[in-house]
Amino acid sequence: MLESALPSPCYLIDQTKLKQNLQILDSLRQRSGCRILFAQKAFSSFPFYSMIARHLDGAAATSAYEAQLAHLYFHGENHVCQTAYLPEEMDELLKICDHITFNSPSQLERYAGMAHEHGVSVGLRVNPEYLSQQIDEFDPCAPYSRLGTTVAQFPMKLRRQINGLHVHALYEQNSDALYHLVNALLAKFGALLPEMEWLNLGGGHHITREGYQMERLEEIISILQSRFGLKIYLEPGEAIVWEAGYFITTVVDITENGMPIAILDASAVCHASDITEVRYHPPLIGADKPSVQPYTYRLGGRSCLPEDVFGDYSFDHKLEIGERLVFKDMAINTLTKARMYTGMPMPAVALRETDGNCKIMRTFNFSDYKNRF
Repeated sequence: MLESALPSPCYLIDQTKLKQNLQILDSLRQRSGCRILFAQKAFSSFPFYSMIARHLDGAAATSAYEAQLAHLYFHGENHVCQTAYLPEEMDELLKICDHITFNSPSQLERYAGMAHEHGVSVGLRVNPEYLSQQIDEFDPCAPYSRLGTTVAQFPMKLRRQINGLHVHALYEQNSDALYHLVNALLAKFGALLPEMEWLNLGGGHHITREGYQMERLEEIISILQSRFGLKIYLEPGEAIVWEAGYFITTVVDITENGMPIAILDASAVCHASDITEVRYHPPLIGADKPSVQPYTYRLGGRSCLPEDVFGDYSFDHKLEIGERLVFKDMAINTLTKARMYTGMPMPAVALRETDGNCKIMRTFNFSDYKNRF
């Protein structure tokens, strides 16, 4: 099937780019000796898991459902790290996971013994209190954060129960940010590292992005390995599907209110929520920033929500009803966050294979909406 024949709206996954990203990560793990886990929260389309698993060491889950999905479809290590576990989840998690990380001393004290009885390696998520984001509400290490254990809260009496430490504080950042994070970690928790078997440096490493400082990353990994004898884990999500997804939409109406407004057959809130939640401005093929080209439009979604806006873009021509617009880099956090709020239909999901042929993997209809609850 040609791309032009795909339905709209539609998420399109590029198999070639996905493989290129995986090859970069596979090469890193072979050179450095680190272990790389697939952070499913960025992209949990399980038909791709077998391909991803061939290049990585395992999967990272942030919930019991993600852990079960990895157990079924992703061969390799199965790690889980959740803010809080429910008692009824533990039996199943300890059967299917080989690593479990607790967020707080109280959960560690409650469940670590059970985990060790099942032969599961136990970790504790720590908060080195290093701010790496511009906005506190998006920073796991911001004051009053619920994520991770600070050095003041660290349960020294339980330290023998802990096999590894987990720190996650980055988001789509280069290795210079990791350098500062590791320094903060060493300052707060360095005395504990010789007692640990492993250190998980979390996600947010933009390893597959052009310009990423790979040599510095490998140097950091090497220092931690040689100095402390640690097994080092990374768990990228964005880096795996970086630039491997497109979002196909169509202009269904054009109106004006101080500026031209093009209404699309999709919803930013429902289908690409990072646009409204973290102010992501995705690249749009054939378009530019506002006012660069002669015709600037606000691209709006068709839900009733005032904030349902994809952004302002400029074009070298006037848009027409029925014209297709294709956003780039739209595999990250789109399918995993997509929802049917206000009855908004879900986009189709398609794959562009390495030979350029496209095939539809999933479509949705009213039954999917009706049967949610």
